Amino acid sequence: MRFIDREEVARRLTYEKCIPIVREAMIAFSKGETKQLLRSIIPLSEGRLFGVMPGALGASAPFGAKLISVFQDNFAKGIQSHQGLVILFDPETGAPVCVVHAGEITAIRTAAASAVATDALGRKDARRLAILGYGEQAATHTRAIGKVRELESIVVWGRSRARAEAFAERMRTELGVPMTSAASVEEAVAKADIVCTVTAASEPILKSDWVQPGTHINVVGSGFAGPAEVDNNLVVRSRFIADSREGVLQQGAEFLRAKAAGLIGDGHIVGEIGQVLAGQIEGRRSAEEITVYKSLGHVVQDLASAWALYSEDVKLS
Repeated sequence: MRFIDREEVARRLTYEKCIPIVREAMIAFSKGETKQLLRSIIPLSEGRLFGVMPGALGASAPFGAKLISVFQDNFAKGIQSHQGLVILFDPETGAPVCVVHAGEITAIRTAAASAVATDALGRKDARRLAILGYGEQAATHTRAIGKVRELESIVVWGRSRARAEAFAERMRTELGVPMTSAASVEEAVAKADIVCTVTAASEPILKSDWVQPGTHINVVGSGFAGPAEVDNNLVVRSRFIADSREGVLQQGAEFLRAKAAGLIGDGHIVGEIGQVLAGQIEGRRSAEEITVYKSLGHVVQDLASAWALYSEDVKLS
């Protein structure tokens, strides 16, 4: 059985490769061509959980599952918060054929999905990015968004100003794009065209009053019902696009909070990003509209990315 470790995933799963893979996976998902169950999540202790995500890329296509732990305190230890495995099964024989490092797949495909959404929903002239958070997903999102928009500036905010400044310096050197840190979320998003929330916040950090008309926002940090990164008013104000309608109705914390407050109904979800990409529904309708992409992350993204790496090996062997 083939094993693809973290270093190999990082080297081979480039954004140039992963962005189109995720794009096609989400179109297939929204067309009902793929199969998956809602993720099962077992809370372990504060800031720690274990998830199981089974799925198939089609009736006669590769299938498998992601087994993933999320330990938020790993960041302070300098290791990935997401640890686990993606297990691939051959569609012809049903045999397990490959195991892939899930932490690195997750880091890259999540940012690739936000890049796909930004390309579809963000203004074509969007050039200024705000990143809320300075962990692993902040780095991957900074890299990925730059693949779909020619960024002229990046601002990062985090709870520790020193860490935010260190992150800005590191990414500025890597990307060659002007990048600074902000003292507050309000300051970070004041002039942003694109905002990515990639934090472990339990309560909203981004308020509607701070967001300018025409902004596109990728809401990424919360992957289950409970923790929320943006306030109810921003959800209400936005044209709200999901990666999975069913997923957001069950596990999209920001949407569920606004719904529980009686501010919106299920119809506030305009549709799925795969429907926008396929031309089935309209994404952004005006330069002034605020668009939100709620990302929960789905196993079809993991399976499609992992299978692409495994398939390359098979072709070369």
